[in-house]
Amino acid sequence: MVAEPPTHPLVATHRPTLDRALEAIATRAYWSPYPEHPKAYGDDGSLDAAAGKAAFDALTGTRLDLGQPGTDDWTGGEISPYGIELGVTYPHADPDVLLPAMKAGQRAWRDAGPEVRAAVCLEILARINARTHEFAHAVMHTSGQAFLMAFQAGGPHAQDRGLEAVAYAYAEQTRTPASADWSKPQGKRDPLVLTKEFTAVPRGIALLIGCNTFPTWNGYPGLFASLATGNAVLVKPHPRAVLPLALTVSVARETLAEAGFDANLVALTGERPGEGSAKALALRPEIRIVDYTGSTAFGDWLETNARQAQVYTEKAGVNTVLVDSTDDYRGMLANLAFSLSLYSGQMCTTPQNLLIPRDGITTDQGPRSYDEVVADLAGAVGGLLGDDTRANALLGALVNPDVKARLEAAAGLGEVALASREVTNPEFPDAVVRTPVIVKLDGAKPDDEAAYMSECFGPVSFAVAVDSAADAVELLRRTVRDKGAMTVGAYTTSAEVGEAVREVCLEEAAQLSLNLVGGVYVNQTAAFSDFHGSGGNPAANAALCDGAFVAGRFRVIEVRR
Repeated sequence: MVAEPPTHPLVATHRPTLDRALEAIATRAYWSPYPEHPKAYGDDGSLDAAAGKAAFDALTGTRLDLGQPGTDDWTGGEISPYGIELGVTYPHADPDVLLPAMKAGQRAWRDAGPEVRAAVCLEILARINARTHEFAHAVMHTSGQAFLMAFQAGGPHAQDRGLEAVAYAYAEQTRTPASADWSKPQGKRDPLVLTKEFTAVPRGIALLIGCNTFPTWNGYPGLFASLATGNAVLVKPHPRAVLPLALTVSVARETLAEAGFDANLVALTGERPGEGSAKALALRPEIRIVDYTGSTAFGDWLETNARQAQVYTEKAGVNTVLVDSTDDYRGMLANLAFSLSLYSGQMCTTPQNLLIPRDGITTDQGPRSYDEVVADLAGAVGGLLGDDTRANALLGALVNPDVKARLEAAAGLGEVALASREVTNPEFPDAVVRTPVIVKLDGAKPDDEAAYMSECFGPVSFAVAVDSAADAVELLRRTVRDKGAMTVGAYTTSAEVGEAVREVCLEEAAQLSLNLVGGVYVNQTAAFSDFHGSGGNPAANAALCDGAFVAGRFRVIEVRR
């Protein structure tokens, strides 16, 4: 029988956190080990606000040398959506050199076992957490998120999602015991006796293709799920958002080396302008796992062509909210206004289509016609964003020129109920900041359908008039089935309508939020409790995070003696 590997010192340090994470994914109760308030950092050896900003400033204009093999060039060129040129350059890798070097460390990493791998991953996350202020500036100046959102979503919330993936990975790998004594009675003859060993074996090298808007939040689940299951991970960030993932790779490499493993288990490759390296890398035989967040076109291409790999994709969708009736009209409007405005609608979970009966809705303030509901919602958004200081804190900046172009084109698609306006950011005068536009469309018109049945990523929402709640339910079903949705919301006081919406979401595999008011929003999810995506509709083929997200990253291999 193979001897158990010696216990690694990091296990004692991080086993309590792992146990709490395992408990959290089982109970689905609220829990996080990473503080989400900026003032919580600085007294425990972590970087406080000033130190984090200074660390970020020190990175600008430098070469981030990760000490990787196979570096054949240096790439960069990130320009912050706030108008700052970062000037950081990163290694561009020769895959013929780097990939073999990454593979060389997998045997020792595999043999370390699930518990040690989990402990090392938690140490990486702990070190990242200590630098959350620095990471927040890196996320802010690559994604365009406002600072507080970059701090929370790009920091502790992303770290939560990474830890969640580690917990699921550990649970799935330890579902089968490491060994078993097997004895089959043979009557009067001696029993058949075998000793069986079961080892979680990684698939190979994982390729993480990063996104522009949420480089850490969307990147950490795949990165840590692959690493915790024994795979090496090659990180290929989006060219406009390299720095947050490059810092992550730097921390991971340092931690792995100090823990006694090969630093090349995690590596980064930059991309030359126009190179399109993700496509070539995804087809290499060494790449056995691909994680991708981005356009439907490239996600579909990966699923079709990267046949040697297990491919996990999050793509475009058309998120929908059905508005039938409410017993808290002001609360509904406030909740929707915030959801439409947060990060300028540049979240894969932001509602796009608002399905509203053309005869109006019932509310606690009396009946409201379709036109009144749309006008009141426009007023709520306008009131929320009327002060430029608050608007900048909520909206951030438009992440790239494509979003601005879609926003400007949307005004020509129908009657504008709320026009977008330009907001000036005094601290960053070159930032492109725009408030949302709300456009009225008619669900019965084919020309309008072409607009609302396609994702218009950015601060664009369509108030779609429908004939009845029943028609809204059927349009919701068709939207999720044909186009996919990361989120679905509904407001109704009718048990019948609520159940009809619920049934659609169960049948078409969409995550549903009913009657949200107050501080919980349809476009926000909590790690360890909420599932992000379902993997069951065209918007994504995986959920963050469940057992299916990690189980395909390894195989259990048996040795019988």
